[in-house]
Amino acid sequence: MYYPQELIDQIQSNNDIVDVINEYIPLTKKGANYVCLCPFHPDSNPSLTVSRQKQLFKCFACGEGGNVFTFLQKYDGKDFKEAVETLAARAGIKLPESYASDFSKEKYNYRQRLIECNTEAARYFYALLRSEGGKNGMAYFRKRELTDETMKKFGLGYANVDGKDCINYLKSQGFTDKEIIDAGIGIYDEKRGMRAKFWNRVMFPIKNQAGKVIAFGGRVMGDGEPKYLNSQETQIFNKSTNLYAFDLAKASRSTYFILCEGYMDVIALHQAGFNMAVASLGTAFTPQQALLIKRYVKDVYLSYDSDGPGVQAAIRAAKICRDNGLSCKVINMQPHKDPDEFIKNLGKEEYLKRIEEAKNAFIFEIDVIRRKYDLSDPDENTRYDEEVAALLAEMKDEVTRTNYIKACAKDMEISTEALTAMVSKEAKKLSRFNSFTPERKTVHEEKDESREKPQRLMLTYLAEYPSIYPTIEKYITPDDFPDDPYREVAEKFFEDLRNGTASPARMVNLFEDETIQNKVSDMFTCFLKGLESKEERSAAIVDIMYRLKSNAFESLKNDEGGIDPAVFMTKKKELMDIKKLKIILPE
Repeated sequence: MYYPQELIDQIQSNNDIVDVINEYIPLTKKGANYVCLCPFHPDSNPSLTVSRQKQLFKCFACGEGGNVFTFLQKYDGKDFKEAVETLAARAGIKLPESYASDFSKEKYNYRQRLIECNTEAARYFYALLRSEGGKNGMAYFRKRELTDETMKKFGLGYANVDGKDCINYLKSQGFTDKEIIDAGIGIYDEKRGMRAKFWNRVMFPIKNQAGKVIAFGGRVMGDGEPKYLNSQETQIFNKSTNLYAFDLAKASRSTYFILCEGYMDVIALHQAGFNMAVASLGTAFTPQQALLIKRYVKDVYLSYDSDGPGVQAAIRAAKICRDNGLSCKVINMQPHKDPDEFIKNLGKEEYLKRIEEAKNAFIFEIDVIRRKYDLSDPDENTRYDEEVAALLAEMKDEVTRTNYIKACAKDMEISTEALTAMVSKEAKKLSRFNSFTPERKTVHEEKDESREKPQRLMLTYLAEYPSIYPTIEKYITPDDFPDDPYREVAEKFFEDLRNGTASPARMVNLFEDETIQNKVSDMFTCFLKGLESKEERSAAIVDIMYRLKSNAFESLKNDEGGIDPAVFMTKKKELMDIKKLKIILPE
């Protein structure tokens, strides 16, 4: 379903973000804005700010932000289409049955085009697996004891020994080389030109929350490397913010999710009836994935490998779950390595029993620590107690920490008071460390921040004071925003400022990726602290303009071809003129 921007704007303007969020979470007025406890991370002090003027929300603790559509997407787990439909119904706006027939293929969103490309590739891999050419892949899945129903459910497929057939098929369906590469299915190098990313592999389609294919994982046939290969990150695929089989787990309506390490573990569990199983995508579990899970359930069961690396991965994942407000338990896989092996050997009933017996993840971590020490030795026992106290000190929520201190003190056979004192001592150490040891940044990160901050500040002040744009546009253009997505936002926002239709909330709708939406929200909620008077803010805006223009000037000077002397003098004069500028802010 495609909705034109005019209709999206109408729906957005008829759903004030303050009113909508207040229906979900009580808001309190604070100055010109509204605040509440952030629902996207454990929050004891209101850190989520909602701006009626900008129609944006932003949490200054966890970084989540966006407009009224993205709030529903993040809070209720809706996709964009569902959010549009919900808000249209709320505003009494009737949506058309379809707009697709009114628009040519070329006018579809490019991201949608990439999804279509991945979907066609998935169909090709699926059909090939079930043909004579896919018999090696089918033999692999049969050996792994997968049923036809399970293979169909997950859309499993096969990429043949050179993979070119899939590329040729996609071209026959009208997809260009650029679309195939941007979708993550093809790769290009100067020596060999266009070639397939996946070949001689069984294929696992990766879907987004709406069940659309956005990427692939491929397991090599034989002993080649890498054993598992995933699509690179694209405009439609971010491995840190998606989970394998999340669309299926969401539909299970379970009260908990089972988090695994690999595709086959997830598939084996689903085949056994555990439809709430998900896995991260070739990387360690991330806070963004924890927040994604938190929209649907509060409890997570870790079903990681039982070997050393699996245990350490489980401990890391458990901490991320805990830090993001999820209750976490660890399923004991012994004597088997992983869920797939466990189910094959001991079956569904025994696995269900292990879920019921799953150990609290923090207690599991303490058990792992205990194995490092000889507790019959007083000195080693003390070191063990101190290590546990240090872990407890990291817990931010006081009530949670107190409950864990009670549980751990009993397990460690010491008094609650003694352990509380140890935790307090460790917490003071941690506080001093955090106070006096600033987070180290790489030179690259500092450089990026110095480039990006004036871009964010400029957009924020233009959103706050749109009446100053006629003055600003004489000196600042979208070309002065060198980084993506800043330039794209600046181009559209400047155009809207000229037309008198500027809306920061509309800018969020330019992108579908949550990470970029958060970044766009940052662009319009970035102020310099301590500027009380209009004179101070005016001077700050001039300084921001100067920094923005200076950065663009430096980029020009560093270009390979150098800078033309006439252009050099023009740019220098622009900088001098900006320094003399006086910005008049409205009352």
